[in-house]
Amino acid sequence: MKIEGRNAVSEALKAGTTIDRLLVEKGLKDIGAQKIIDEAKSRGVKIFFRDKQALDRESVTSRHQGFIAEITDYKYSELEEILSLAEEKNEPPFLLILDGVEDPHNLGSILRVAECAGVHGVIIPRHRSVSVNETVIKVSAGASAHIKVAKVTNINDTIDEIKQRGIWVYCADMDGQSVYNTDLTGPIALVIGGEGKGVGKRTRANCDGIVSLPMFGKINSLNASVATAVVVYERIRQTLKK
Repeated sequence: MKIEGRNAVSEALKAGTTIDRLLVEKGLKDIGAQKIIDEAKSRGVKIFFRDKQALDRESVTSRHQGFIAEITDYKYSELEEILSLAEEKNEPPFLLILDGVEDPHNLGSILRVAECAGVHGVIIPRHRSVSVNETVIKVSAGASAHIKVAKVTNINDTIDEIKQRGIWVYCADMDGQSVYNTDLTGPIALVIGGEGKGVGKRTRANCDGIVSLPMFGKINSLNASVATAVVVYERIRQTLKK
């Protein structure tokens, strides 16, 4: 798997990601580029300087910014690791569950929101969902190196397990109670549906509640990553207010 772009490579190095080799465009002399090169050298990463055309051929996203790092594979976490992280931080668990997000740009953006907002982990299904790939890593701007992502076989079984741990599960959908009138503090998991389809019927029925965002235009839905950001930061607003 390849990590491309300055932010993504820099954050991977900071997170201690094992990098098999780092391709760097020849002739880069700016301070930002040198910082990444120095960090890679300090960690013993093998660095290969190539001309821009060579990096263009290696690139998956076509936006490498002069840096392409090759790693063995993305390392997923277990649900238990995510819950343990919340316990270590002495914080109520705050999780995101993605039900069928298939667009890598959406997943990358959601991971970025989750990392910035202090979400303890993101859960995705093993099937009918995009995995953490090169595009996701690039779009996340390095967040994928810091946020825990668990891939599970069955979303509803995982929701059942989460609820047994005392975590309230809410899904974001059009027919719910306004997110601004819902208590989102404490241990919660937010379920976000996929593009166009939303949250599945069975998953909706399995949640403790449904929250919605007020819509005033002619279009009745937001992009999955945008909706995630709004709901997540409403949870933060409520938590800080208490």
